Amino acid sequence: MNIKSTDREDFKLIYDQNYELLMQVVVHIVYDIDVAEDLTQESFERFYVKNMGFPSEDDARYWLLRVAKNLALNYVRRNKREAEMVEKVKKLPYQQKSADGMDEAIRSERLESLRKAIANLPEHLRLALQLKEFSGLDYKAIGRILGISETNVKVRVHRARKKLEELLGKEARDVY
Repeated sequence: MNIKSTDREDFKLIYDQNYELLMQVVVHIVYDIDVAEDLTQESFERFYVKNMGFPSEDDARYWLLRVAKNLALNYVRRNKREAEMVEKVKKLPYQQKSADGMDEAIRSERLESLRKAIANLPEHLRLALQLKEFSGLDYKAIGRILGISETNVKVRVHRARKKLEELLGKEARDVY
């Protein structure tokens, strides 16, 4: 039996037979039902968009399982990197608050340093980072806006964060 991913009947058959299985796999990787639903749906979207043919239902199932697993693992890795970045920022040297308004001056100075560092990023990195961090858009939407792939958006955001970390780290060393 040949399965065509864009054939309505074939797609419905594969979806009905495999949705629960994919959900189980993804939930056990990400431990979040809402995220698992999104990633499972994205797996099926990719299945449809690829316009592929499979020799059997099993081949289609295994392809979907690989896609779902990879999406889930990438999600976990990305969240881990983002959490590590937050922890690094939290660990930046910070002076104790003083009663004379010094803490407000320090906070204002750090905000200005952050703005300057972001402004010093190359435009392609700066745009990706700003859209991700300040607009609340997901990687797919940013990719559509910038006209690049979702993977390329992820790479740019990662590079922007690393560069920002370098700039802020250098600045922190110069100040403290």
